[in-house]
Amino acid sequence: MNVEKRNFDEDAAAWDEHPARIKLAQDIADAIQSKRVLRSYMDIMDFGCGTGLLTLQLQPLVHSIVGIDSSQGMLDVFNAKIEKLKLANIRSVLVQYERGYSLIEKYHAIVSSMTLHHVKDIRPLVQQFYDTLLPSGFLCIADLDLDDGRFHDDNTGVFHFGFDRKKLRNIFKEAGFDSIQDIRAAVVVKPTRNGEMKSFAVFLMTGQKKSHEPT
Repeated sequence: MNVEKRNFDEDAAAWDEHPARIKLAQDIADAIQSKRVLRSYMDIMDFGCGTGLLTLQLQPLVHSIVGIDSSQGMLDVFNAKIEKLKLANIRSVLVQYERGYSLIEKYHAIVSSMTLHHVKDIRPLVQQFYDTLLPSGFLCIADLDLDDGRFHDDNTGVFHFGFDRKKLRNIFKEAGFDSIQDIRAAVVVKPTRNGEMKSFAVFLMTGQKKSHEPT
């Protein structure tokens, strides 16, 4: 799996100092809750969890949650939060996706926020999500609508300048997902590289794994 080459370890310490990131995590958590896909019995995964901004929003809603990321620096910040809050139903796992790591555990739901645009080959990843989910499990992906490459100040490690939702829905469908839906989850207003203030839309796309595979 090819993913980001940006050094997120260097960004980790100051990552949570940006109020817009905290608000975005809350908006995405609210959007996920609006779809009513999470239940108290569920064991779920947050793929690309970073410092756990979204993970911690969802933690009270489920039985357990695993945050997965390829940046040890991000996970160090996340783990410090887990220890400070003394949360027993949450843990982090360092996964080096670029080395071909495959997801092993099974989950009732997988969430991922603002990570997919850092993944070069998304079809194999979405397929792996499908295979990793338990029957009737849900995939919830939040990411940018098409943005012309202006969202990031530095596009190092950015493989997709947002997504065409129709094309992404087709990728969900090819992987086997049913009940595919998408909604606007958030709007981020920020300056572009030339100083112009611009609004960027973030969508939430959900899909459900079949309750059983055809024989």
